[in-house]
Amino acid sequence: MCEKLPIPDQFIQELKSRIAIEDVISDYVTLKKRGRSYMGLCPFHNEKTPSFSVSPENGFFHCFGCGAGGDTITFIRRIENLDYVEAVKFLAGRVGMTVPEDGRDDGTGRLKTRIYEANREAARFYHKQLYSPAGQQALDYLRKRGLTEKTIIHFGLGYSPTSRFELVNYLKSKGFSGSEIISANLANQSKNGYAFDRFSDRVMFPIIDLRGNVIAFGGRIMTDIKPKYLNTSDTLVFNKSRNLFALQFAKNKANGQLILVEGYMDVIALHQAGFENAVATLGTALTNEQALLIKRYCDEVVICYDADEAGQKATKRAMGIFRPTGLNVKVLTVPNGKDPDEFIKSYGEQGSARFRMLLEKSGSDIEYEIGKLRAEFNIEIDSQRIEFLNRAAVIISEIENPVERDFYITKLSEELNVGKMAFSELIKDNFKKKKSKFKSEEQRRAANQLSAVYDRLNTEKRFKLRAALAEEALIAVMISNPDVAVKTAATISPDLFRTGFNRRIYEILCERVRNGKEIGIDDISGDFSVDEMGRITDMVASRPRENDPMTAVGEYADVLKNEKERLTPQQIEQSDPEDLNEYIKKLGKMKD
Repeated sequence: MCEKLPIPDQFIQELKSRIAIEDVISDYVTLKKRGRSYMGLCPFHNEKTPSFSVSPENGFFHCFGCGAGGDTITFIRRIENLDYVEAVKFLAGRVGMTVPEDGRDDGTGRLKTRIYEANREAARFYHKQLYSPAGQQALDYLRKRGLTEKTIIHFGLGYSPTSRFELVNYLKSKGFSGSEIISANLANQSKNGYAFDRFSDRVMFPIIDLRGNVIAFGGRIMTDIKPKYLNTSDTLVFNKSRNLFALQFAKNKANGQLILVEGYMDVIALHQAGFENAVATLGTALTNEQALLIKRYCDEVVICYDADEAGQKATKRAMGIFRPTGLNVKVLTVPNGKDPDEFIKSYGEQGSARFRMLLEKSGSDIEYEIGKLRAEFNIEIDSQRIEFLNRAAVIISEIENPVERDFYITKLSEELNVGKMAFSELIKDNFKKKKSKFKSEEQRRAANQLSAVYDRLNTEKRFKLRAALAEEALIAVMISNPDVAVKTAATISPDLFRTGFNRRIYEILCERVRNGKEIGIDDISGDFSVDEMGRITDMVASRPRENDPMTAVGEYADVLKNEKERLTPQQIEQSDPEDLNEYIKKLGKMKD
């Protein structure tokens, strides 16, 4: 549930009048006009066929694939990982408005602000320590790694002292409390309750978001002590699955392409060598959220992981995550098992030019997979050549684009001297199997959605399905037809609702109606979480408008009255025979 707003309704209405939902969303999604709406690929899940709809007329977006939905504010909350007030401020800044402050704060917003401030002060502290006598070893380490002073300053690199209290004491001197420092994960809490520095004797890498806020840190040890890297855990302002190191710089230099490498030093070395479009994950394997984030800033991604076994496994996994996004995926393998940093340094002044040659020669993800597969077989032996072709067919069948698929069919057929028609049939069989599996998975998901087996928002729905569906339909009619909302709120009690989740939505709508407030999708997002807004939007978007809304409301209310009178199995078991006979008679008169 979303906290009540400290922002006046009048301000929200004025903000809405100045922003068009399609203009805001088109900054993140390529939209194409389709009738009165716009369609595009959903930025919240991987898909190749557009299922993401934006309705300027109704002021909401809705993805028919993953269920995300809501108004402009909800969209910004989701895609920028902001709370409601932050999203309003984000949009207000876009149109030159200032959000009024009325002194109310639920505590979370203020704590997030304090964490941002603490991180900024910590970054300054660590950077200053790097140039102190205590930080000499760390500074020497960075210089030995070939980093210039300009690069060190550009990335704000620093050093965390060996003492476990220097940062805590420094931040406390700046007015931060121990609990705030711990909430920022700049400190851990001892058994006795006091705060002590999380990072000790490490080279520090500030992690900065797209708005320029320091949100976290990575720390590298300079000895053999494990772990080599220690990263900030998730906090109110940081989620390691949704951010990328150096994206704040790389997005402006992407020019259609981003290079994904494994570590902070690889990114920094590439930026220093002129490849300022390099980014890295934050101590974890690539996530779907990061892949979609990359997609926002480029059309092509080059995976450049280490050549060791772990790096190759990570490459294969990353290809599987990127492929459904529609990005053009390439793989760059650095020779001799080197990482990009080592490779560039090994060629001295020629390092940058040599790496650019590798970049230009990097092949597609399909070429990479086929090349890795080919190395497993001796294609001079007929049986191995056949097995290679069988397994290559599985890889090629993953290609959705028919032209690209035909290119690889032709290429391998000619290289291995096999009939193109026969090889095409083999791939077609694999493609059909994949489509059949996809269709069955879609059917399974649809069945689960209908039966509400995995519904985490309305956990009662699966047990009270008929009532829940009537509740959702009533809510949808009410939101879509404000002219019947007043009468609905006055005549239908929330007590008729059988599921708590839908009852809460209805109660909020009724309260707004009684207070003379609007109840459109773009009016209510301050009362609900982003997931709840997705569900409410789905209720509205998935149903056609009623020809006679008031009659429909009456019919749904009748269903709820009937459902309320139905006894549960436990009640039936506990009823005496006379009451049970009366109930059975009444049940026979109910409409199905």
